[in-house]
Amino acid sequence: MKILAIGRNYAEHIAELKNEVPDEPVIFFKPDTAILRNNEPFYFPDYSQDIHHEVELILRISKEGKNIGAKFASKYYDAIGLGIDFTARDLQAKAKSKGLPWTLAKGFNGSAPISEFLPLTDFPDLKNINFKLLVNGEEKQKGNSSMMLNSFDDMLAYMSRFITLKTGDIIFTGTPAGVGPVKIGDRLEGFIEDKKLLDFEVK
Repeated sequence: MKILAIGRNYAEHIAELKNEVPDEPVIFFKPDTAILRNNEPFYFPDYSQDIHHEVELILRISKEGKNIGAKFASKYYDAIGLGIDFTARDLQAKAKSKGLPWTLAKGFNGSAPISEFLPLTDFPDLKNINFKLLVNGEEKQKGNSSMMLNSFDDMLAYMSRFITLKTGDIIFTGTPAGVGPVKIGDRLEGFIEDKKLLDFEVK
């Protein structure tokens, strides 16, 4: 099982980090050791002083595919959940300043809390899914799938040109504006529509 993620997929998030809008989707990996399940706590690592939350809709791949056409991509995922793409912003900035990959900033242990998955039948319109993140009861991020620069189907088609998707893989689909730092003692709650799917502490 692998995690594939797309960066810079919401225009307002691109703007808040003062990044350029990419000509092509920006794809990166997280290892399976990044996953936290069942609302396990996130333990703040000692090698970063600036961990940011990035809430995202996530997809579960349901069958193997490569070179998938966008019009067929919806046949390759069967459920949607919520994830946090924790990012060590200080490690990322250091790597970016040198033109180096930022794998460690995205892929460190515990950097991918994920929720349970909901079947696609729960969603009448995949292009109109609301989601949000609260930190200590205060709304910090709010997004809708209609705001994505690359749709679910387009990103799967693009990824599968280069990397074979396999059953059980997880796709992180990008974060909306509002990312920010977390600290020990924070409580994070994530929602799709009105359903709470994430509820865990930073320790």
